[in-house]
Amino acid sequence: MLEARVLTSIHQVGQPAWDACFPGALEGFDYLAAVEGAGLSDFAFRYVLVSDEGRPVGAAPGFICDYPLDTTLNGAGRGLVAAIRRLAPRAFTVRLAALGSPCTEDVGLGVAPGVDPARHGEIARLALQAFETATLAEGCGLIAVKDAPVAIVHVGQAARALGYQPTPGMPSAVLDIDFADLDGYLAGLSRATRKDLRRKLRGAAALRIEERRDLSGLEARIEALYAQTRARADQQLENLTAAYFTGVLARMGERAFCVLYFAGDDLIGFNLLLQDAETLLDKFFCMETDRGPAHDLYFISWLHNIGLCLERGLRRYQSGQAGYGAKRRLGCAFPPTEMFFRHRQPLIDRALKWAAPLFADDPTAEGAAA
Repeated sequence: MLEARVLTSIHQVGQPAWDACFPGALEGFDYLAAVEGAGLSDFAFRYVLVSDEGRPVGAAPGFICDYPLDTTLNGAGRGLVAAIRRLAPRAFTVRLAALGSPCTEDVGLGVAPGVDPARHGEIARLALQAFETATLAEGCGLIAVKDAPVAIVHVGQAARALGYQPTPGMPSAVLDIDFADLDGYLAGLSRATRKDLRRKLRGAAALRIEERRDLSGLEARIEALYAQTRARADQQLENLTAAYFTGVLARMGERAFCVLYFAGDDLIGFNLLLQDAETLLDKFFCMETDRGPAHDLYFISWLHNIGLCLERGLRRYQSGQAGYGAKRRLGCAFPPTEMFFRHRQPLIDRALKWAAPLFADDPTAEGAAA
C-alpha cells in the first residue's frame, strides 16, 4: 500500500531513500542538500517521499515562499499589476507552495526504477495530494507544480485529475552535441550567427579563463556578480548566496565546477556547471554589467562550454531557463514543460483560471523576450 510523507529536510529522507528514486541524477541528493544548506531565507523547503510497504518508490522536492504573481506575467499583465501595486503594495503577492525546487531545471518528481509504469500516475497523484494537504495546513493559498516536462505524462495527468490549471512552463534549452568539432557546430547555424560568433570568439584572447572547484577568497565577488545578473533579469525567483555556489562545489565533487573569466586580475564573470557522463548542465552564468557585455562574455562562455562537451565526449549541453531568443539563434531546442496551479479559495481559483491567458505566453515562441 502506498503512503506519502512530507518532510522539512532532505536529511530526514536520507540519501539512500532519495537516491533510490533518482539514481544518477545530477540534481540529486547532494545538489538539493547544498541548496537547503545555502541559507536561502526566501524559501522553506519541503520533501515528499512516497513509500510502498516501507520501500521508497517516489519523491519530489518542494518549497514555500511569498510569490509575486507578476513574476511570470506577460507584458500587458505585468503593467496592470504594477499600476495596482502603486495603490496596494502587497497586492498580487500570495503564499505559494510549489512542488519542485526553485533551483532545479524541472519539477524533479522521481520514481524508483522497477516500479510498474502503470503505477507512476498513482505515485504522482499521491505525492501532490500529500504536498497540498501539508502546505494548506501551513497557510499556503496557492499550490503549484513547477515546470513539469510534458514528456513525463503522469505528472501532468495527476495535476489535471486533481483540478490544477495548466499553463506553459519554463523549459531548459538543450543542444545535442552531434558534431565533431567547433566548426561542425558553427556550420549548423545561420551565416550571420556563424560570422558573429567567430568575431566574438577572437575576444577570448584578452581574457584569462580558469576552471576551479574552490572559490575561497572570491565569495564576495561571486555574490556581487550574481546580484548584478539578477538585477538585469526579466523574470526571477531565487535569490542565491555565495554559500549556494560554494556548497554545490563542496558536496558534488567532480560533478561540479566553476569556469571563471578574468579581465586582468578582475573577475568579471563565472559559470557554475554540473556534469555527468552524458550532459554538461549550465546552472548559472553571471557577469559584470559593464565589462561582461563589452567582452562578449556570454557568447565566449557558450563557445567555451561547447568546447568542454567536445573534449569530454559529452552528448548534451543543457543551458538552463530564460534567454530563449539568443539560445534559439545558437541552435537549441526547448522540450516543453507545463506549470499547474490551484488556489485554496474556490472564487480566487476561478478568477486565476479566468486570468490564466495573462500567464500563458510560451516563453520560447518566436518574438518572445530573450
